[in-house]
Amino acid sequence: MQEDNSLEKSLAWLQDVVQGAIGQELETRALDGLRITHAQKGFIRCNFVVSNRASGVDGNWHVGAIATLMDVVGAVAVYSVAHRVITSVDFSISYYSTAKIHEQVEVDAKVMANKGRLTQVMVEVRRKGNGELIASGKQWMASNNLRVSQVEHSI
Repeated sequence: MQEDNSLEKSLAWLQDVVQGAIGQELETRALDGLRITHAQKGFIRCNFVVSNRASGVDGNWHVGAIATLMDVVGAVAVYSVAHRVITSVDFSISYYSTAKIHEQVEVDAKVMANKGRLTQVMVEVRRKGNGELIASGKQWMASNNLRVSQVEHSI
């Protein structure tokens, strides 16, 4: 029987994106400073300090950077369950507040449904300390037959 190490692979993939070893510069900029604090299959919790690289000219955390962070952390939670390369097919975000440069937030991504090749994840971003909701998102992701190692070798 093959050992299922999809959680470890998904966390390694996230660290590679954060460090800029893989992925796009946009993702690396948006995730700069992200730290995993808890991980299990289907659930990821991270701490994040809003950096200059992820903020707009007004000093607020840019909504595009929030969306990118939510997309990537959600994908990691889904990969830990699906163990397949995934693509967002439906992603809706509600923004309730913002955060300033150097402010600490907490990001939770939890798989809510797994329907074979379709998986739903909920992602919440909250202000660290008082727990105020900054953004919440619901995302459906579709998996294909590729594994991360197959994609890395084709790049």
